[in-house]
Amino acid sequence: MAQPRLAAQLYTLREFTKTVEGFTEAMRKVRQMGYSAVQISAIGPFPAQQVRDIVTAAGLTICNTHVGFARLQNDLPAVIEEHKLWNCRHVAVGSLPPSFRSDGAAGFRRFAQEATAIGRSLHGAGLTFSYHNHAFEFEHFPGEAGTALDIIYGETDPAYVQAEIDVYWVQYGGADPAAWIRRVRNRMPVIHLKDMTMQANKQIMAEVGEGNLNWPAILDACRDANVEWYAVEQDVCQRDPFESLAISYRNLSGMGLA
Repeated sequence: MAQPRLAAQLYTLREFTKTVEGFTEAMRKVRQMGYSAVQISAIGPFPAQQVRDIVTAAGLTICNTHVGFARLQNDLPAVIEEHKLWNCRHVAVGSLPPSFRSDGAAGFRRFAQEATAIGRSLHGAGLTFSYHNHAFEFEHFPGEAGTALDIIYGETDPAYVQAEIDVYWVQYGGADPAAWIRRVRNRMPVIHLKDMTMQANKQIMAEVGEGNLNWPAILDACRDANVEWYAVEQDVCQRDPFESLAISYRNLSGMGLA
């Protein structure tokens, strides 16, 4: 069974990581909160060596990344080299490119084929490749038994395409996060955690443990699914994003994930 570890998804801090100085200070603060790792997303741009040096100096590791699908298609050798430099095994794409979303189920099947090819190449280099969901993948298409996300995971080879379930977006899409986590058991090295609450009759993102998601069920499913890294991500914060990450860390620590 995997030993769970907490990581900060840097998309949360994207407004603070645009410069070398800001990135350096952000890494210091993330480590001070207690996180042991970060997911590289929406930073820089900085040279890969500089990224590694700054993260390492802060006492952090890079557990996974989000890489644009176009770069995975067109610049894969450089992506592999970058991840080897960072000693980072896990690569993920943050969303389905719009070009695959205009053709219904056929577009998702086309993506599944292309993702499998990319995942096979990454696997050959000793890396993993995962897909990060939002809510639109829970659409049902006429004549299809399941959702678009069922197509993605049903028509990709699990040896080459893994899951990066985002529990907020699963809930937002009307599905059960814990059930989906169990469906991808042993196929998900990294999960994304954020909470959901209501404000003025609208669903909004919240710090983990500050909203309405069923965390005992979610974390129990994560343990069963052998999740390796628990990445905290909050796309939109109602307070300072550093404070939001710290609150989520404290709450998850209280749930036994320190």
